[in-house]
Amino acid sequence: MEALIPVINKLQDVFNTVGADIIQLPQIVVVGTQSSGKSSVLESLVGRDILPRGTGIVTRRPLILQLVHIDPEDRRKTNEENGIDGEEWGKFLHTKNKLYTEFEEIRQEIEAETERMSGNNKGISDEPIHLKIFSPHVVNLTLVDLPGITKVPVGDQPNDIEIQIKELIVKYISNPNSIILAVTAANTDMATSEALKVAREVDPDGRRTLAVVTKLDLMDAGTDAMDILMGRVIPVKLGIIGIVNRSQLDINQKKSVADSIRDEYAFLQKKYPSLANRNGTKYLARTLNRLLMHHIRDCLPELKTRINVLAAQYQSLLNSYGEPVDDKSATLLQLITKFAAEYCNTIEGTAKYIETAELCGGARICYIFHETFGRTLESVDPLGGLTTIDVLTAIRNATGPRPALFVPEVSFELLVKRQVKRLEEPSLRCVELVHEEMQRIIQHCSNYSTQELLRFPKLHDAIVEVVTSLLRKRLPVTNEMVHNLVAIELAYINTKHPDFADACGLMNNNIEEQRRNRMRDLPSAVPRDKAAASGLQSVSALEQTDGGTGNWRGMLRRGDDGTFPDRAMPQTTLPASPQKGHAVNLLDVPVPVSRKLSAREQRDCEVIERLIKSYFLIVRKNIQDSVPKAVMHFLVNHVKDCLQSELVGQLYKTALLNDLLTESEDMAQRRNEAADMLKALQKASQVIAEIRETHMW
Repeated sequence: MEALIPVINKLQDVFNTVGADIIQLPQIVVVGTQSSGKSSVLESLVGRDILPRGTGIVTRRPLILQLVHIDPEDRRKTNEENGIDGEEWGKFLHTKNKLYTEFEEIRQEIEAETERMSGNNKGISDEPIHLKIFSPHVVNLTLVDLPGITKVPVGDQPNDIEIQIKELIVKYISNPNSIILAVTAANTDMATSEALKVAREVDPDGRRTLAVVTKLDLMDAGTDAMDILMGRVIPVKLGIIGIVNRSQLDINQKKSVADSIRDEYAFLQKKYPSLANRNGTKYLARTLNRLLMHHIRDCLPELKTRINVLAAQYQSLLNSYGEPVDDKSATLLQLITKFAAEYCNTIEGTAKYIETAELCGGARICYIFHETFGRTLESVDPLGGLTTIDVLTAIRNATGPRPALFVPEVSFELLVKRQVKRLEEPSLRCVELVHEEMQRIIQHCSNYSTQELLRFPKLHDAIVEVVTSLLRKRLPVTNEMVHNLVAIELAYINTKHPDFADACGLMNNNIEEQRRNRMRDLPSAVPRDKAAASGLQSVSALEQTDGGTGNWRGMLRRGDDGTFPDRAMPQTTLPASPQKGHAVNLLDVPVPVSRKLSAREQRDCEVIERLIKSYFLIVRKNIQDSVPKAVMHFLVNHVKDCLQSELVGQLYKTALLNDLLTESEDMAQRRNEAADMLKALQKASQVIAEIRETHMW
């Protein structure tokens, strides 16, 4: 199991290379208040002075410290490859392959890098510094040193510095794969330990918290830490380990860490002889190594699954970015062809990416034809905007100066054309809606179907422009055809239309039935045979004149018989009679007065209205059927048939290749980042595979 820790170090290297924080690897996070001795604990584990020292807040950026144990063979090989001579060295992530054999240089680099990101006046940053120490005197560990918990802001620190530091600490210790090293000074009250308090917030069961009591030699005279180290004050599940730090005087006098560890051992033997073998820096290092080893063993299965999932995701992402373009001519033709195919497939409903949130493409066009356009036409009232006065006025104007025996046919044609004309506006609106949907399909294909176009923004814009131009050219042609469909209906009012003739015949039968009923109700003083003969002669004369009851004019007979009880009797205006004794000026406009329509006027208006409604319904049915057909032929199908050739003709030109296939500025960078991450994940997967082979896991 000891070999698992170098494996984790390898994994850490892999993800540090790409600067990724997507895999939470097992590590030890050091938490404590300001000046509690955190840095001294880390230096004791390293065995070297590598961390900045001073008063107040010194650690102002997270320091991820990897300790790597090396054997003589690895040391010799590294020395030969890098031309150095030393048994231990350090290496920063931000300085790439530079090796530091002088630990004073490592300390200075930490200070310089901290000031670069955090300033030089006590400011903090959450951007970590990555440092690896290679030495034969260390055990394999990964530790994280964080800024100390503080209460009062100093220097350039903001007023909420306490909250910022706590959030930074919680960010690292919330990682379920981390071990929390809670550092508390022995000369403070353990019950008020901020480190243990924040550790319990994220690890209430204490399964991954280890307490370290520093400065055992600085306790007040007559007191000791026996109860604390035995866990009688505050029990900690993973244990409590006490150590002795170097004092500031020791540091100033350059006292080595090795000498400090010897003095620590002597102090523990003298002050705590029964606990000496379970405390001290060396015991702390072995304990951390053991805890981390077991923690790694428990975390590796989950890590393996997480790495495999991420590898699949990044592979898919890399595929969406596409490969670098070698043959630009073939690539351009392929992208144009694919876009044209996806555009047509979206209309036909066979696209690879089916929209589930809303109707799209051909489905929306179908909805426009049969729901939007159909309901709009059905909502158009055949007699809308047409009053009885309008009808009566049209009849009178069509008769000229002569009183009419029959309702003139001109009045019917005039009025029915006026109503049919109202179908043109919703028909043109139908064309507009389909045109808008054809425009929306372009964006749909760009977003879902041909993501490769996003690599080449200029090509994408050019395709959009070509398709938009094609649609724009077809719009007036389609509008003209729809306009002509209405104009055709207006050009010839076909009163011999079978459906219209049937409606007229039915109305004639109704009028004839009403006439017979009136004949039965005549008074006995009127001879029925005489009245009937007179009526038949009149009807016969009309039929000889108008071609029988099949013709719509056959039901407009002379006389006042035939009523239409289903409509209210309208009001009209007639010229007023001149008053007696006054001169009459024929140029004066008559003063209108209201009166009820005569039975004949009412009959004529009702007949015309029913004829208009009957003929309007026939035309509306024709328009509802012919407009979608015209739109499909002149707009939709034409665009489908010509799109491929139009795109090729406009864009497939040698002079445009380089410009159209210029990638977006960040696409190449994102492809490289995705490729690096995929490579890192694959390497991590290989490392875990080595564990399975070596440890039968």
